[in-house]
Amino acid sequence: QAQLVESGGGLVQPGGSLRLSCAASGSIARIQTMGWYRRAPGKQREWIATLHKDVNTVYAASVKGRFTVSKDNTTNTMYLQMNSLKPEDTATYLCNTLPLGPWGQGTQVTVSS
Repeated sequence: QAQLVESGGGLVQPGGSLRLSCAASGSIARIQTMGWYRRAPGKQREWIATLHKDVNTVYAASVKGRFTVSKDNTTNTMYLQMNSLKPEDTATYLCNTLPLGPWGQGTQVTVSS
């Protein structure tokens, strides 16, 4: 099973954008379903987006219309484009496959002025 490493987080002002990457150690071309999750301080991990068969997407209501998930099989990377960021988006962001595999460390996103 491919190991996944998240990157691209950082500090951004409200209304700003970030693009997160989820890089796999091996090929992800045959992985039909992958997802993004986040864990805010003091809260449980929550699902935010799913990408199925490279084109079908589902988003949590809290991010729908602002976040976009995509996948590049040539670079074995899944992305999460985050626009119009809000302070409540502050969290550690993680990616995984479905069925779930091992969790990585995630990448921290902080939205603050």
